[in-house]
Amino acid sequence: MKRLGITNQKGGVAKTTNTINIAGALADRGLDVLAIDADPQGYLTHRLGFEDAYLSDDESFYDAFTAPADYNIRDLAIPHAEFDILPSNIDMFHLEQDLIAAGMRPRLRLKSLLDDVDEWDVAVIDAPPSLGPINDNVVLACERLLVPVEADASSQLAVNHLLRQLDTLEANYETTIDIEGIVVSNVDYPLDNEQRDAMDWFDGRFGEHVPVWAVRRRVAIKRAMDSGQSLFGEGAEECDMRDVYATIAAEVADD
Repeated sequence: MKRLGITNQKGGVAKTTNTINIAGALADRGLDVLAIDADPQGYLTHRLGFEDAYLSDDESFYDAFTAPADYNIRDLAIPHAEFDILPSNIDMFHLEQDLIAAGMRPRLRLKSLLDDVDEWDVAVIDAPPSLGPINDNVVLACERLLVPVEADASSQLAVNHLLRQLDTLEANYETTIDIEGIVVSNVDYPLDNEQRDAMDWFDGRFGEHVPVWAVRRRVAIKRAMDSGQSLFGEGAEECDMRDVYATIAAEVADD
């Protein structure tokens, strides 16, 4: 099973929106997709309409994360109209401190949980907006990342912090972590000077080896999210940004 992490410690960069639409685009290609909500805030879980699972006292992703040898995510996944979801749970708020207290090795728990899973073609994982141990788990479980950003100076700073963290993880765990692409979200045209400078920076920093995609701000994206689906869901209105997400999905599927 291919695994793709959607990560940026900066909030407000449409991370969950991108996760849902990339998962939808992959499913639209005929792939069996598992969307994993690794964010304790559970925005992906809420957006897709699984509030009850988030608040449930039943065994959850938190329990599997805590003791991966004792759980199978096949038993925790929930079907959605477009793809399956492994929902977050309110107990995930305890997980960060649990992992910090346990040291370095627990940063490989998610990898252990996913290594023998083959029911799906690809997992798309929505990471939390932090550089803590949950995010480290996502990065080390995937080793292939998409980084959502916005066209502003603060996103440039956040990306530099993320790159330093990736270098540290590569050194500490003797692994290679690849950035599959940069997704510049909520782009408005015409660009102002700050946005233009940021787009030029992302293109210059990544564009030679890593694709940089621009997703324009569209009401259709919000409406699809409000209805609990991606732009590729049944009944979603037409939107030119479908083509961007389809291109991203093709890159992920063919790699």
